[in-house]
Amino acid sequence: MDLKYIVQNNLPVMPLKNYCRSYCGISMGLWRRIKWNGEVSINGEKVRPTMATVSPEDKILIVLPEKSPIQPIYHPLDIRYEDEYLMIVNKPAGMLVHPTAGDYTGTLGNAILYYYKETNQHLDFHPVHRLDRNTTGLILIAKLPQLQHKLTQNMIIAGQRAAGNGNMSPEEKEFSLSTKKFFHRSYLAIIPGKLPKTEGIIDLPIDRHPESIIQRICPKDGSGQEAVTCYRTLRYSNGHSLVELNLKTGRTHQIRVHLSSLGHPIIGDDLYGGNNELIHRQALHAYHLIVENPLNGETISVYADMPEDMRKLLQM
Repeated sequence: MDLKYIVQNNLPVMPLKNYCRSYCGISMGLWRRIKWNGEVSINGEKVRPTMATVSPEDKILIVLPEKSPIQPIYHPLDIRYEDEYLMIVNKPAGMLVHPTAGDYTGTLGNAILYYYKETNQHLDFHPVHRLDRNTTGLILIAKLPQLQHKLTQNMIIAGQRAAGNGNMSPEEKEFSLSTKKFFHRSYLAIIPGKLPKTEGIIDLPIDRHPESIIQRICPKDGSGQEAVTCYRTLRYSNGHSLVELNLKTGRTHQIRVHLSSLGHPIIGDDLYGGNNELIHRQALHAYHLIVENPLNGETISVYADMPEDMRKLLQM
């Protein structure tokens, strides 16, 4: 993997580490890899990363070998967007994003690395976010680790501010929700019945279920991590509502937990009380993704149509 930078002409002389960390979005973990395993050149001359300094208009080249523990294995990919920095893939139901102890080969990571290999792209797998195994839709993948870090670091800052017992001041809460995000996701879900209002905001903290390592709850005492979901009902027919949802925070199972807490669990989501007789997965689809590339300022907007099993559910 090659990382190339040109130092801005309005910056002072500084250590290479400071420049990489402050202006290139390079995480501390990636810096350690550069320090121990990378080759760094400034203006064509090799330097020691820990001793080097940079000046305005210096040209930096970092060569870093990548060895992923994920095997490249063929699976069909529905690629909705790709450039030199980013890829957006429409994930099917039943596919994990990362390998786990029980599934090493059938994941999106395996498929992406196979695609990179076949297209002669010497890259590792850097997903910016995740979807549950049985949630379909758009996933954003960075081609560079420092871009993955940049896309997620402000979300992490907001999440840290929102963590704890949920007793945030109005100022802290406003900060956590207004911290800049470089990407936004919109979802479609099918639920039984109608929500209390056509449009609304679900503002309920989320915490782990005390008796489960998977399940989440909205504690009655208001403890947990701040979680905010905006919703809008698009259609109601045959006792089902099609709802559009937008996340202000990104908690595990957030949409599933929030809708269940209102008494309208997503159809097919038996973990949170949904009826799975009509569809054998949660009827949840990430259908729209907008991303602003922090490296070049380009904004990308991608849609993925609702899958057939959810379409059939609306016709019942």
